[in-house]
Amino acid sequence: MANDNNPFKSMEEKFIEKQRAKQKGSKEPKTAGTPNSPKKPIEFKKYAKLTVILTAIFAVAIILIANLFIVKEDEYRVVRQFGEIKRIVKEPGINLKIPFIQSVTTLPKNQMTYNVSEEEINTKDKKRIIIDNYAVWKITDPAKMIANARNIVNAEARMEEFIYSVVRTELGQLDYVDIVNDENSSRGSLNDRVTERVNEFLTEGNYGIEVVDVRMKRIDLPEENEQSIYTRMISERESTAQKYLSEGDADKKRIEAETDREVQEMLALAKKEAAVIHAEGEAEAAKIYNDAFSKDPQFYNLYRTLQSYTKTIGDDTMIILPADSPYAKVLTGYLE
Repeated sequence: MANDNNPFKSMEEKFIEKQRAKQKGSKEPKTAGTPNSPKKPIEFKKYAKLTVILTAIFAVAIILIANLFIVKEDEYRVVRQFGEIKRIVKEPGINLKIPFIQSVTTLPKNQMTYNVSEEEINTKDKKRIIIDNYAVWKITDPAKMIANARNIVNAEARMEEFIYSVVRTELGQLDYVDIVNDENSSRGSLNDRVTERVNEFLTEGNYGIEVVDVRMKRIDLPEENEQSIYTRMISERESTAQKYLSEGDADKKRIEAETDREVQEMLALAKKEAAVIHAEGEAEAAKIYNDAFSKDPQFYNLYRTLQSYTKTIGDDTMIILPADSPYAKVLTGYLE
């Protein structure tokens, strides 16, 4: 059966016929040891078999090499047979699949980042805001992921739906000021709560993926609401500023009143002490005057008379005195 398929059979038969023709046409018989004796026929059957064997070995080697696949540390390799998952290779190394009937696809093992689409939500105080999130996630069970999500695109779509639902619920319980203020304690560990709730939904759906973290990139206002929000914020800030100014004016008046009261008390006390000191001084002066004037009563009378004149007589004062009055005598220099 192998000789019928031998491609060199016709060539071999032609060569043998030529050799036989040469031997029949020869006139002189030739011995086997002479140089003109006919050559021994080439055994093409032996070389044909060797060629077939080498070709088969080469083909098998190519098929084996073509069906080898390498698994890296950061990936899963999914081996399918007629579309059905036969095995999932998780460990790095070299593996082999069955030729022609099995195929290999790759899934990432490392953490991936997914930018969630911007969505508009309403806060507790009925303000509309736009939330822009991103999620860090990874595949934990490739078989479940393929069975329920089919591929990475569908897995990310389901994850995005859960994230939007949880974020809308969580932020709907907070006021706008609490959301935009990172230091406000009422916001708390919002990202942790969102991550936990999303993973609960993914576990319930057996999607074979896990969200490592969910974070907010940006919080913004819708364009049609920006101006009204800014106007309202300015009004609130002005109202707060006016409140501070009113409280400041009240504190100012209170401080001024207390200061004026303290000043009046200090002045009254000073006046009282000054009056006491002045009275004591007057008393001391009167005593000194008494002691001085008691030594010469006539001089005292003269001194008192002159004092009375300085108080009663001005520039335009006209005094009519009798010639025998003591004052006239003093003025005229007659002192007898």
